[in-house]
Amino acid sequence: MGIPQRKEREKDRRRQQIMIATRRVVLEKGYSFATMEDIAREAELSAGTLYLYFKNKEELYASLSIRILQYLVIRLEHVSKEANTSAEERLESLKNALLDVYDFDAPILINMFTLQSSETLHHISLELLTEIKDLARNILCKIVQILEGSMKEDALSDYHPIALADILWGTFSGVVLREEVKKVVNGNEDFVGKNLDLAFDIFIRGLQARQN
Repeated sequence: MGIPQRKEREKDRRRQQIMIATRRVVLEKGYSFATMEDIAREAELSAGTLYLYFKNKEELYASLSIRILQYLVIRLEHVSKEANTSAEERLESLKNALLDVYDFDAPILINMFTLQSSETLHHISLELLTEIKDLARNILCKIVQILEGSMKEDALSDYHPIALADILWGTFSGVVLREEVKKVVNGNEDFVGKNLDLAFDIFIRGLQARQN
């Protein structure tokens, strides 16, 4: 391995070190109260070192979304390629893929939804923003493919699949964020799975109802 490769490997390792520390700080203090100094202390680095890898806190926090978006793309690819399954089974797999992503890393998923509904994305680099947009577009396309397949089999009414995918994603993010607020305010147990089941059932039944 040459010197440039070793330097790039060390850079990647340091970025991962910072992001792991960031996740710990997010869990402990939340986005609003955490500082770059807190993250540097957790990573056992100087605050100045953090700025060599991330231009600001917004970019660092947004970077945490990449891994979970990549995981969702992989899950949806598996669903879209399922063979010998009915439309209903694929829709059930779609719901399970979304739940799997929540189970995979709920705090970072919540952080991602929160950041994407704020001004944060206006303060990150064009490169990172492009990567997030590309992954989000890929996710939307996979959901559209799954819904279109069900429409072709006459399992769903003939709505615009992109609009349906947007509504489904909005429902998912809404359920996740609403349950997070309820847990903070009321200390309730986690009902995301149950409520997503209900929301998905209402969504699908509503589409099926137009055929009758």
